[in-house]
Amino acid sequence: MLKKSERNDNRLRRKRRIRKKIYGTAERPRLTVYRSNRHIYAQIINDETGATLVSASTIDDGEVAGDDKKQQAKSVGALIGERAKAANINCVVFDRNGYIYHGRVAAVAEGAREAGLEL
Repeated sequence: MLKKSERNDNRLRRKRRIRKKIYGTAERPRLTVYRSNRHIYAQIINDETGATLVSASTIDDGEVAGDDKKQQAKSVGALIGERAKAANINCVVFDRNGYIYHGRVAAVAEGAREAGLEL
């Protein structure tokens, strides 16, 4: 059985491989997702300037609804979609950050699509 450090090393290896191909520009910034055991975080980043344009997470007070983690992840996606629309961002590149596109990571993407972001 893999230890936690080995699983994280494998994820970081996948992350580096993915990031060689994915790059956020001013016209189409990168939507990246970080998943911890308790919370989920999403950021929209312009890699040309290295600036975070919009962010949302389950830590945001009172803005994230849902009882289970998957519902919370979907509401984080909707929240980042709304904030992106307010910042005139319509189209993004999705960076799953080495995680499998399943469960909470997919729920963030689904919530962002429902809020009007084009992934």
